[in-house]
Amino acid sequence: LDLSADYRFKNLETYSSWYNKERSDLDTAKTAVYGLPELYRDEIKSASLIGCPGCYPTASLMALSPLLKQGLIIPETTIIDAKSGTSGGGRQAKTNLLLAEAEGSFGAYGVAKHRHTPEIEQISSDLAGHEVRVQFTPHLIPMVRGILSTVYATLRDPGLVRDDLLTIYSAFYRSSPFVKILPNGVYPQTKWACGTNLCYLGIETDPRTDRVIVLSAIDNLIKGQAGQAVQCLNIMMGWEETTGLPQLCFYP
Repeated sequence: LDLSADYRFKNLETYSSWYNKERSDLDTAKTAVYGLPELYRDEIKSASLIGCPGCYPTASLMALSPLLKQGLIIPETTIIDAKSGTSGGGRQAKTNLLLAEAEGSFGAYGVAKHRHTPEIEQISSDLAGHEVRVQFTPHLIPMVRGILSTVYATLRDPGLVRDDLLTIYSAFYRSSPFVKILPNGVYPQTKWACGTNLCYLGIETDPRTDRVIVLSAIDNLIKGQAGQAVQCLNIMMGWEETTGLPQLCFYP
């Protein structure tokens, strides 16, 4: 991203406060492009270094981006409630990831302090054109892979209905082969994306609360990790964006 010096400095302070260490790769970082193709495809084409987002930012930003880019929501009302399978925690021998601990249980972690929060806020701010803060809470769910991210926000125009937003989302992602906008009343399930580079988006509005609700499902190991890197590589090399990336899940 082409950020101002002041904004970069602010990000450095943010990095230190969230990661409890100083950065030593500042010159290199300045040359990197954020590797979410659905948002920065043109920048990725000419980049030599890509910083691919992980699973939580990918699922959350895919749901949130059209709302921020089009100015459809009051940004400070944004709440992201996300659930991830255990593979999202890597292969380290962590007690909470052991089968005996995770199976049959469901709980939140990193509440109000998860490291992906400032990353989501940085891209959200870029899309909105001003500083944005979000409330992000991740949860661990007892399954191997998959992420479901549910985004809530207050609409600026409470007269917007689901059909309006479906049209807006379909237009926003019209050139994104891996994004599937679901029809009225259909909400995504993680199994649909399992083993693929797809992102399923379901949209609903609540006229009682004037809120929009967007649900995003991806495979955290593909679109949320390795598949995203391959997608970026395809774009950098001028290859077909879908090359080598699965678009059909194994079901059931």
